[in-house]
Amino acid sequence: MASFLVNGQPARSVDAADRGLMYGDGVFRTMVVRGGRPLNWARHYRLLARDCACLELPCPGESLLLEEIARVAPEASVAKVTLTRGASGRGYAWPVDFEPTRIVAAWPGVPDFPDEAGRGVRVRRCDVALAIQPRLAGVKSLNRLESVLARAEWRDPAVREGLLADSGGRLVEGTTSNVFLATGGTLVTPALDRCGVAGSQRERVLELARAEGIACEVRDAGFEEFERCDEAFLTNSVIGLWPVAAFGERRWEPGPLARRLQRLIEEDDARGA
Repeated sequence: MASFLVNGQPARSVDAADRGLMYGDGVFRTMVVRGGRPLNWARHYRLLARDCACLELPCPGESLLLEEIARVAPEASVAKVTLTRGASGRGYAWPVDFEPTRIVAAWPGVPDFPDEAGRGVRVRRCDVALAIQPRLAGVKSLNRLESVLARAEWRDPAVREGLLADSGGRLVEGTTSNVFLATGGTLVTPALDRCGVAGSQRERVLELARAEGIACEVRDAGFEEFERCDEAFLTNSVIGLWPVAAFGERRWEPGPLARRLQRLIEEDDARGA
């Protein structure tokens, strides 16, 4: 059963006037925890702090969050840190002296995806297009309705992820993942300066790849380039890295860059980075 702390106290509810509930006024991060330790924590916290700054929310101290994560997730778990602006009256304007809400939750057990990580997954293109909003680009806010609607477009269990374009037709991300493609040994991930979520696993893959001397480009990419690439893969903090095996009529075998980066992620986790 899931465990929850609300502002440090065991609870499973928040004020009905909480702005996270009313307006999506908040941010969150999801992570795997093993032995009471969130994996890839430094990047999770750095991005959480950046997202808070974007929304002008105070970010809790690192030691406080680590202590609360350890309380709710003493064993292997998937944990989630959610921060909102707290309760307020009616209307979009927030109070000058607002009191934020901090929710730290954990679900026991960590999903295992040997087939997806090994053989790769089938993906599709979603009809929903992401709205362009540079002010929120990269932020993992509580406003996730675009992804919710996109995920509702298919029920076929053979399709494991849907790819999203922005309103200009540019490839941005998956409904729950970031996207990478590689051609000629160069790794490309779509730029997130107009919309999309910058995942901590995306940040780690870019850092690990550059440290290995792999050429990396963060730029606009289209679906035509995606279909022509040598290999493609998806990342997030729970799945790790899944090679893409099929998109429409296009087929791939898991490629050398995906395999190399899967190994580097495992080694990074073992070091406690």
